[in-house]
Amino acid sequence: MHHMILNTESYFGDGCVQKIGDEAVERCLKRALIVTDKNLVKFGTLKPVFASLQGRKLSYALFDEVEPNPTIRVVQAGVKAFHDSEADFLIAVGGGSAIDTAKGISIVAANPVHSDVSSLEHVKQTENRGVTLFAVPTTAGTASEVTIDYVITDEENGRKFLCADDNCIPRVAFIDASMMAGMPQKLAAMTGMDALTHAVEAYCSKRAWELTDILAQKAIECIAKNLKHSCRLHSARENMALGQYLAGMAFSNCGLGACHALAHPLSAVHHIPHGLANAILLPKIMEYNAPFVGDKMRSIAKAMGVHKTAEMSLEACATAAIRAVEELKRSIGLVQTLGELGVNDNTIPVLAAQAMEDACMADNPRPMHRGNVEAVYASLL
Repeated sequence: MHHMILNTESYFGDGCVQKIGDEAVERCLKRALIVTDKNLVKFGTLKPVFASLQGRKLSYALFDEVEPNPTIRVVQAGVKAFHDSEADFLIAVGGGSAIDTAKGISIVAANPVHSDVSSLEHVKQTENRGVTLFAVPTTAGTASEVTIDYVITDEENGRKFLCADDNCIPRVAFIDASMMAGMPQKLAAMTGMDALTHAVEAYCSKRAWELTDILAQKAIECIAKNLKHSCRLHSARENMALGQYLAGMAFSNCGLGACHALAHPLSAVHHIPHGLANAILLPKIMEYNAPFVGDKMRSIAKAMGVHKTAEMSLEACATAAIRAVEELKRSIGLVQTLGELGVNDNTIPVLAAQAMEDACMADNPRPMHRGNVEAVYASLL
């Protein structure tokens, strides 16, 4: 038996954020709390969102305290801001951190029994649907606007935890590439590699099936063709926005794997950006999983642009797919090792312990033990 959960509604295309006001009015909503970060406010990225609300005479308040790797503390502050502002819906504008923060606010505001936030980690389904949430991504990577997942950092214990709850899915997503135009090249590179990791891990997940495979394969192809050019070409940025969305629909319904399980502790302990952690880990995890995913490495190689895959052995396809990911990573200028980012032997036991407890590990196609995890980290120093 398979189960698919998708968001209710999405808009695609330049200028689609202009529909925010219309969608709010249709739902009889009156006042928004906009969840974002100070830089997006400073650079004027939110102007089209403000204009859409003003055009329909809707009021709004601003919560711009979002930080990278959203914390329990920030979610709690956002819940207070939501109640204090007397808003009746949320608009998240930003990357995965903004949307994940808004998801946490949405769930806790509707389910105050979870006001500690940490108790959401092991809840498969909260009692009440979250407060109405619209999502406007400004990066092409996390696909948080279409997924049931959000990740929160527990600063007190130095760890990240994954929440999965279809009550948190944004009611409407606005996939507007013009809102992504201000991404710095490094951010575009890191978030793009996060999207590629989503697609590859969803495709190889133990819970993958025909429908998620279709989404994941197309996402890999779309990202491989467009990531390198997405910083300077608008058409490539539009295709990246679509690719990351497809990947999100796939992994939200079949899970991820060891790459994400190992990446989360790197962000929590060493503050390495999530997309960069995935970029460094992905080739090694692909190599580890290759014997357990059958002909899927051939499909990945083909989607990555490798020619004549039908004539190659399965082992050669796996090697070519991994090499293609490495070449893409080099072409966008990302660092290649964890050692360059300050990780050393001393923290490997802490990282490995957290990785083994991460919820993403359950869907990895090949079982992974503590020794395997430590070996992967050590090989990338």
